[in-house]
Amino acid sequence: MTKMVVFGALALSLLGGAALAAGETGTSALDDPAKMQPFYTDSTMKSLRSEDEFIKAWKALTDEDRTAMTKSCDEEAANAHPEFCSSVKKNGAGSANN
Repeated sequence: MTKMVVFGALALSLLGGAALAAGETGTSALDDPAKMQPFYTDSTMKSLRSEDEFIKAWKALTDEDRTAMTKSCDEEAANAHPEFCSSVKKNGAGSANN
């Protein structure tokens, strides 16, 4: 009985540690709905806004947010947001400081 309790506690601590580690490194700048919503026409974030609206929303971000989003698009997070990242490469990256 004691072994089961010890092994159960060990398993919970390992799972908890893994969950915390994933929470720290498993998110990207593209996972923040508040930052992503201005680029989409609806709450489901399926349809991007027009090119002009995209650039306007891009310019409204802080330099830090633009850098983080561009970096995330260059990494594997782009697979989750291919249209957005394509627009960042086309419209955003060159418009960051304009």
